[in-house]
Amino acid sequence: MSNNSPLFIPGHDSTLLEDVKARIRDVPDFPKPGILFKDVTPVLADPHLFGRVVNAMAAPFRGRHITKVVGMEARGFLVGAPVALALHAGFAPARKPGKLPYKTVTERYALEYGDDGLQLHEDAVGRGDRVLIVDDLLATGGTAEATAKLVTKLGGEVVGFSFLISLDFLPGRERLGPEKVCALISY
Repeated sequence: MSNNSPLFIPGHDSTLLEDVKARIRDVPDFPKPGILFKDVTPVLADPHLFGRVVNAMAAPFRGRHITKVVGMEARGFLVGAPVALALHAGFAPARKPGKLPYKTVTERYALEYGDDGLQLHEDAVGRGDRVLIVDDLLATGGTAEATAKLVTKLGGEVVGFSFLISLDFLPGRERLGPEKVCALISY
């Protein structure tokens, strides 16, 4: 997988990138001043476009024997669960501390505008699971890196990362290993 490889087959869905870019809404100064938030909810609101996005995010990982998809809180749940279905894999949510009802493992991390932690149920990923980590947006890579550490703690193998958007002016791709990262849209 190259850094900027398209996640669609040319000629098959040739308007996907333009259609998605046209629907992503920029929200200045959210969640704090100086941040330009990329709002994907208009993409999710269009069932046909959302389906095309899910298929494109899953495409590079078909045939890679993915057994689990882990989606990061919270928008990672929205894209991760349908990607899991598209790959015939199970889904596990990586949640903020205290949000999961069963026994958990925890990883602390720094993010773009603060610090936080993530948890997985201790049985969410098992030894030998081949895991795809999914989220809507890659920025610095801290959240995705913490999720990968959780997967590894539980005995899983991180096969790759799939994002709807990558902010390539931030170090997320390099932090995660550019060969493992796929993103539909890069800014």
